[in-house]
Amino acid sequence: MDRLQVLKEILFEGSASTQDEIREALEKRKFQVTQSTVSRDLKRIGAIKTIDSEGRTVYRLGEDLMNAPVPATVANSMKELVTEVSANGAMIVVHTSPGSASLVARHIDSAMAGEVLGTIAGEDTIFVAPADVKKIAATLAFLQRALLGTDS
Repeated sequence: MDRLQVLKEILFEGSASTQDEIREALEKRKFQVTQSTVSRDLKRIGAIKTIDSEGRTVYRLGEDLMNAPVPATVANSMKELVTEVSANGAMIVVHTSPGSASLVARHIDSAMAGEVLGTIAGEDTIFVAPADVKKIAATLAFLQRALLGTDS
């Protein structure tokens, strides 16, 4: 069995919270890898960080989450994942902890559809296109309340 298939099995088990935990699980299965190799492999198979039913951040395969509902614990966990929400005249930018942007963007897309057209997520940064740039200040305040619990 190849390393990527074993990695998918580890993610399917649903208990890997960090890349180091994944590295250790791979080593138990006789694959010697570094954290950077794990990071590249996670990108290659489309893995993302998500929150499980117990509120823990874990790695999962993106396709496993396509139709899954966003857990209620996600809203409470946003404050832990989001570090900053700011805007210019046309775009809102959300900064997250590393590896959390996809999860936060998914939450924004599903929970705030009326306020945003869509999101583009990288590793730790999300570009948010507001539904109406004339109301960007209100949308920014809404996202700050929802993601940070503030109106800063």
